[in-house]
Amino acid sequence: MKVDTFVPDDYRPAENEPFMNDRQVEYFRRKLQTWKQEMLDQSAETIEGLQGSARSVPDIADRASEETDRALELRTRDRQRKLVSKIDAALRRIENGEFGYCEVTGEPISLKRLDARPIATMTLEAQEKHERRERVHRED
Repeated sequence: MKVDTFVPDDYRPAENEPFMNDRQVEYFRRKLQTWKQEMLDQSAETIEGLQGSARSVPDIADRASEETDRALELRTRDRQRKLVSKIDAALRRIENGEFGYCEVTGEPISLKRLDARPIATMTLEAQEKHERRERVHRED
């Protein structure tokens, strides 16, 4: 386990520093942990909201509307669950020293891409190639 690295709140990873140095790694670790906590908090709110709305509504149109809202909440909750799983995987890559490197090419993923999407596992080029291949296979 590493000793905590001091990273100021206004720090942003820069291209002119060594890739995935201790400060960058700590920056992304914190970013991922904060994001995960936000997702978990939102999930708790969703669950509370769903439990609070579990009541009998006599009007059929109101009931249909409520069921539609409930289904949307559950779908959103499922997306959040999958996102938390991806965040956990990114945190494991940080612990293993694999974070920030493309799982296909092994090349560094751009800092801009990681800052925008810290769960990214591929460079933009590798991701685009992967998506093109998926589209071709889907059309077969």
